Amino acid sequence: MSAGLAQAAYIVAALFFILSLAGLSKQTTARSGNYYGIAGMAIALIATIFGPHSQGFGMIIVAMVIGGSIGIFYARKVEMTEMPELVAILHSFVGMAAVLVGFNSYFDPPVYSGEFAHTEHVIHMVEVFLGVFIGAVTFTGSIVAFGKLRGVISSSPLNLPHKHKMNLAAVVVSTLLMIYFVKADGSTFALIVMTLIAFAFGYHLVASIGGADMPVVVSMLNSYSGWAAAAAGFMLANDLLIVTGALVGSSGAILSYIMCKAMNRSFISVIAGGFGQEISVSEDVEYGEHREVSAEDVAEMLKDSKNVIITPGYGMAVAQAQYPVQDITEKLRAKGINVRFGIHPVAGRLPGHMNVLLAEAKVPYDIVLEMDEINEDFPETDTVLVIGANDTVNPAAMEDPNSPIAGMPVLEVWNAKNVIVFKRSMNTGYAGVQNPLFFKENTAMLFGDAKESVDAIAKAI
Repeated sequence: MSAGLAQAAYIVAALFFILSLAGLSKQTTARSGNYYGIAGMAIALIATIFGPHSQGFGMIIVAMVIGGSIGIFYARKVEMTEMPELVAILHSFVGMAAVLVGFNSYFDPPVYSGEFAHTEHVIHMVEVFLGVFIGAVTFTGSIVAFGKLRGVISSSPLNLPHKHKMNLAAVVVSTLLMIYFVKADGSTFALIVMTLIAFAFGYHLVASIGGADMPVVVSMLNSYSGWAAAAAGFMLANDLLIVTGALVGSSGAILSYIMCKAMNRSFISVIAGGFGQEISVSEDVEYGEHREVSAEDVAEMLKDSKNVIITPGYGMAVAQAQYPVQDITEKLRAKGINVRFGIHPVAGRLPGHMNVLLAEAKVPYDIVLEMDEINEDFPETDTVLVIGANDTVNPAAMEDPNSPIAGMPVLEVWNAKNVIVFKRSMNTGYAGVQNPLFFKENTAMLFGDAKESVDAIAKAI
């Protein structure tokens, strides 16, 4: 394939990637967005493999077969509840790839010629250093995010003494090492030391963030992985990799900003430590007694309602209750009852987690509404079903200025006539904050596995 044809293929692939992002911005066009992304990646791979600078064709095919086989295996095996940690671990692969590309590009640098050869060489050295730094931070940060989401690492934030000074020191030392690295025209020692510092920095950065901020962390790491890919593109002089990395990096950053705004928090405050710095469930507060209810009682309450809103959370994903939830939705709508869903921007542990689950269960798109679209309707709602949500429906965010989640916009479910909370126990949510909603007069608790509880309600209906 000629160089001109390869560049043309890269432009077409880049356009497909842009169309993919545009399609993924809406539920109704998400399927076509995925197809655009697949087509763009196929074109990019073909243009790269058969391009003018392609070498080691056989090794590339072997690597693709191995990687593709692993990808297909896990894509078929991974449950939707495990999607957040899968995304996190995939980000770590991108980070490590950037590190390896950086070291390879350092040990086998391109040869420059002409009037600006020295300038181009210096720029390349900076690209190598920054690419390795971003990749290393992304790698260990994603590993920690995976561990927190998987439950093998505590969701509580790591609070080391002087942690902010340690983070600042890591950045300052890495900057000084970069200056030395460039002035010395390359230093293996400086590159290795910086890589180790970046690994530790990435680990500490994400370990210091509490569990409630994990959705923001995942989108933030998505942005990091994009910039790591862009840095690899500069090192490899691959225009498409630069464009693709920039698209991923910028879209991840925009998503992180949107989520932080939805949580009434600044991006810097999340990175600096997030929720949980002073988390403690006070034993002195008297919330009163909670009230329990049976599945049959809930069914009768739903049948007597005119307007019903369902607010799902991560608990629905764990129980895989989206299918029976869709079943009761159909049954209630068949009776003329207005059923809608209220989705908080950070519900679940991945941006859009609840939307994907509901789409998987064939819940109609037009009845799935965002928090801002539905919050004003709760006073006119007869019954709200809170299925596996906790922190996103916590009135303490609005009523308690001392709460760790104070100021965070939440779904104001307590304004409805009746609220039914599906939970396994009275334990606090992922943020470790007690929820006064459970003790309000219009709230009743339905304990047990969410899927079993919803199945029982469907049968009673």
